[in-house]
Amino acid sequence: MTNREKYKKAFSAVRPSDEFIWEESKMRKMKKQHMLRTVAAAAAACVVFMSGATVAYAMDVGGIQRRIQLWVEGDCTDATIQLPGDGTYSVTYTDAEGNENFRAGGGVEFDADGREIPMSEEDLIESLMMPDVEYEDDGSVWVYWLDQKVDITDKFTDGVCYVKLVNGEDTMYVTVKYKGGYAADRRKYADPDSWGTN
Repeated sequence: MTNREKYKKAFSAVRPSDEFIWEESKMRKMKKQHMLRTVAAAAAACVVFMSGATVAYAMDVGGIQRRIQLWVEGDCTDATIQLPGDGTYSVTYTDAEGNENFRAGGGVEFDADGREIPMSEEDLIESLMMPDVEYEDDGSVWVYWLDQKVDITDKFTDGVCYVKLVNGEDTMYVTVKYKGGYAADRRKYADPDSWGTN
């Protein structure tokens, strides 16, 4: 008989205690949980890496692009917007006559300490949805907001026009200073005298 067989025969009658079985079960469970955590962490790292790679790829081609619905002169238009993340945007769209158009802009906001910070994507897109004033070649003046087109040519008094636009529960107060700019606010009309001279 070999040593292995002797050991096997000697210890075959010995049974592990319930405490040892419970401890072994606990260790196996902990090992399984550890392995599951490791797999979950690896999966999360992979998702973060892939997301970062996608954003980096989008940034390489000029910023994050997305399709939006843009109101242009009262018509809803499909547009492509680029938001590079520096407080600027650029939009390309095709107008009703089939012409390709380009619009760009941006801005800054101020934090609590008075430092300039680039406008957020949400604020840039909201600014695109604000009213617009157009001076046409025929001398007419129009205010456009969403699907609304309002001819304000004959509504100026002393070079200023006040227009209240309502879209459902949303109201916009537009103050237009003839060829001197305009302001739009959801609460009240602006004071054109505070804008200075033309």
